Amino acid sequence: MTAQVIVLNGGSSSGKSGIVRCLQAVLPDPWLATGVDTLVEAMPASMRTSADGIEFAADGTVVVGPEFRALQLAWMAGVAATVRAGARVIIDDVFLGGAGSQQQWQRVLDGLAVLWVGVRCQRDVAAGREIARGDRVRGMAASQAELVHQGVVYDLEVDTTHTESLACARAIAAHLGQPDQARRA
Repeated sequence: MTAQVIVLNGGSSSGKSGIVRCLQAVLPDPWLATGVDTLVEAMPASMRTSADGIEFAADGTVVVGPEFRALQLAWMAGVAATVRAGARVIIDDVFLGGAGSQQQWQRVLDGLAVLWVGVRCQRDVAAGREIARGDRVRGMAASQAELVHQGVVYDLEVDTTHTESLACARAIAAHLGQPDQARRA
């Protein structure tokens, strides 16, 4: 498969970001990386505490409002435009809406070659990573571990519970039929 876009979906602390970095190292061509965390960081701080923006509840629940959704759709269209302009892009996302979130991406990526990858991790392992990171609200990993996969259809799934990011990236590269750049270096 000659993919133009790789979409990684998984809950918080499931290992998506590590896989993205490893994919950039093992894939022979340059790939840009972007993700929902980049979008959230680009928003004004006031939108991270507003019912109109995105709220991170004390129990780890994430609630998105209408202003966040509008900016998210614009960002998604911008990512798709970047791919249409010739860049290969790896997207690191958290499908809080399950299948509905995937459908949004399918609409904006229509006509592009997309590899859909589910990144799974047992909730207790992800919760441990969340604590070790120290930059996430406790409870996000556990609440998202299965929620983000509901109704989502993947071309490939990887599980980071006991598998390192590099091995997952190599499995994705193999699925794409891509030589492993890291082995040649």
